Amino acid sequence: MLQRDYIMMLITQFVDAVTDPLLHAAAHQDLKSIHEAEHAVGDLLQLDPETALMLTPESLVTMMDLSGIGDTVAGYAAYVLNKLASLYERRGDDKTSELRLAQARAVAVAFGWDLSNIPDELADLDKQLA
Repeated sequence: MLQRDYIMMLITQFVDAVTDPLLHAAAHQDLKSIHEAEHAVGDLLQLDPETALMLTPESLVTMMDLSGIGDTVAGYAAYVLNKLASLYERRGDDKTSELRLAQARAVAVAFGWDLSNIPDELADLDKQLA
């Protein structure tokens, strides 16, 4: 029960942390906001944000697996990584866009998540981003 409460707290904090930056980045193609959302992904995964998002997709999955909560938060991380890929693509940064998309796909595959699914807690954000 305590672990479930902890995970729910992490997810709530994550949703709060990515909502404004993703909305702002989508509206203004603001790199600072993109970085804020990336930082939140690192925090969710309990990894140093700067290091986590430089990892190859396979290494990111390994680190998530080792954290012990990867299977619980994978859908959230994959969703945001996928959105970040789109934001980088819109900015013309194809290299980073491809890395974020590869990371999103690797996380989704490794933890049995379908990238077309939207975590319930991110449904409102997804509607606003559409």
